Amino acid sequence: MPYSKKRLTYPSCRQSNQADNYHGTLVSDPYRWLEDPDSEETKAWIEAQNKVTFAYLSEITAREKIQQRLTKLWDYEKYGIPFKEGDRYFYFKNDGLQNQSVLYTLETLDSEPRVLLDPNKLSEDGTVALAGLSISEDGKLLAYGLSTSGSDWQEWKVRDVETSEDLQDQLNWIKFSGASWTHDHKGFFYSRYDEPNKKTKLEDVNYYQKLYYHQLGTPQSEDVLIYHRPDQKEWGFSGDVTEDGRYLIISVWLGTDPKNLVFYKDLTNPSAEVIELVNQFEADYSFIDNDDSVFYFRTDLNAPRGRVIAIDSNNPASENWQEIIPQSAETLESVGILNNQFVADYLQDAYTQIKVFDLKGAFIREVELPGIGSAGGFGGKRNDTETFYSFTSFTIPGIIYRYNMVTGKSEVFRQPNVDFNPDDYETKQVFYHSKDNTRVPMFITHKKSIQLDGNNPTYLYAYGGFNASMTPGFSVSLLVWMEMGGIHAMPNIRGGGEYGEEWHQAGMKEKKQNVFDDFITAAEWLIANKYTKPAKLAIAGGSNGGLLVGACMTQRPDLFGAALPAVGVMDMLRFHKFTIGWAWTSEYGSPDDPEEFKTLYAYSPLHNIKPDQAYPATLITTADHDDRVVPAHSFKFAATLQAAQAGDAPVLIRIETKAGHGAGKPTTKIIEEAADKWAFLIRTLDVNV
Repeated sequence: MPYSKKRLTYPSCRQSNQADNYHGTLVSDPYRWLEDPDSEETKAWIEAQNKVTFAYLSEITAREKIQQRLTKLWDYEKYGIPFKEGDRYFYFKNDGLQNQSVLYTLETLDSEPRVLLDPNKLSEDGTVALAGLSISEDGKLLAYGLSTSGSDWQEWKVRDVETSEDLQDQLNWIKFSGASWTHDHKGFFYSRYDEPNKKTKLEDVNYYQKLYYHQLGTPQSEDVLIYHRPDQKEWGFSGDVTEDGRYLIISVWLGTDPKNLVFYKDLTNPSAEVIELVNQFEADYSFIDNDDSVFYFRTDLNAPRGRVIAIDSNNPASENWQEIIPQSAETLESVGILNNQFVADYLQDAYTQIKVFDLKGAFIREVELPGIGSAGGFGGKRNDTETFYSFTSFTIPGIIYRYNMVTGKSEVFRQPNVDFNPDDYETKQVFYHSKDNTRVPMFITHKKSIQLDGNNPTYLYAYGGFNASMTPGFSVSLLVWMEMGGIHAMPNIRGGGEYGEEWHQAGMKEKKQNVFDDFITAAEWLIANKYTKPAKLAIAGGSNGGLLVGACMTQRPDLFGAALPAVGVMDMLRFHKFTIGWAWTSEYGSPDDPEEFKTLYAYSPLHNIKPDQAYPATLITTADHDDRVVPAHSFKFAATLQAAQAGDAPVLIRIETKAGHGAGKPTTKIIEEAADKWAFLIRTLDVNV
């Protein structure tokens, strides 16, 4: 049997009589006390839950073998894409099992690399991670941000590239920001929040971001405030210096909506004011580069799949904007300028196409890629004649190519050596029709030897939100699943950006149910086409994808054998009350609005768990330091689901300590969590290994 018929005994969990009135609807919230992660009661609950979870996982005999295989496969050199500043090259490399990748620098691509920054030496357990970096235009100074235990809060420092010594500069209370150097190399622009309450900094809401300039060698208290809006608490600011050093481009964001404003400041004039170039939140404007006063943008204004326009800041009225590259059938993700040509990154049915155009928008060529997969990179400066990119797919680890912009030829620069034979596996892309007949693509990867007899353990994974595109990529963890006979299926459901802004909006707010319908229909398609059956089907997703899993397992508990919601948004009535959660109201809607409340309450995973219902085997994963999606979402969902579970299937929560939402997670923790996840599915889906 997949798991013991003996029901697990879960830790006792106090229920309060907390209830709230939402527009006339009384909603109980008996586990509200779990929202305080630092109370003694919550800490005891966390410890008791982990004890039950790890006791269950430790009984699975295959777990150790899975962890050994994961560790062996993970142990290969992983190179990042090289990039150049001044006369130097920089790249990241992980020798194999290092907790964090190391930043190297070298003077030519053939010279001996030197370690510039090794995050592994910043903490014993790898929980201090490099969260961002910016290198000065002359290649001599590195500004870098550190995150501790996966928090979104960052501390920024400055390092001399030549000596690898840190300068005295230290900047705090930075979140959702990069850094951008002025071309005199004397300082950089960055964004920060006011200093939070030390005790509640992982839960408190983040408002009133401010854009500053930091001059090297001065304390943070003397940083110059460049721009803020006391009248707009939800606005965030990203400041980037143009390649010619003349302008500071300020992108103004509001929540997670891709729509933004664009302001700029002339850096050649010390008294120049910040000028509003685009002052309506009507579309996405991503700055590409400029020719003096003419600014190029990738935008979805009147073009949901994206196009390139030019705006002359001397003549900025919208009727004077020029279209350079019109919208095409494919989705335009991003654009850069190399060799004085536009390099445009498109998605065609969720896989990469790269096209090159001249600066007037005339098509030159398409870059020949090795197959159907994801390509990234193509960074560099305007006059560069060479660049680098990586190519990956479900069965191809990231190969780095050197690309000649003049000849259009690619050559392999670094190729990883992973202990498996990609020829044993196949990926196919299928298209299925969702509940409302919308055509949705899905990638399916597995061993070539599998039989379509309806008995294959299947891992169905998706995200479905925030305009994020799910594209093919290599994963050691998924490879181990497929080695054990598992199938991996990834549908490109609505809410993502695979087909542009219309596809995104078809899964937002009052249309969010489309996302769940797309995912449920993918499951039904896999069953109808004999890939699997409900008892062998697991669903998984993280963050917004955790919400996806929570909604689908509560709407269709009969359809799945197991559910793995990771760091999920589970309480759709209180998500906006913590850290950056308010920013998601542009995606989900707000429970403070009576009509939007009805939509949210109808699918909120926490509020749609029914007592005495048999739910699939569930392994909820979260982290005690997650300050993006606070762990209260998972804590309350777990407590409610354990109390409601009528069947014998286990409902477990695995709470990682000293970790956050996922960014910067050390290799050891990634491998342990993957081993636990696959072991849980081996047992609950009754897989023979």
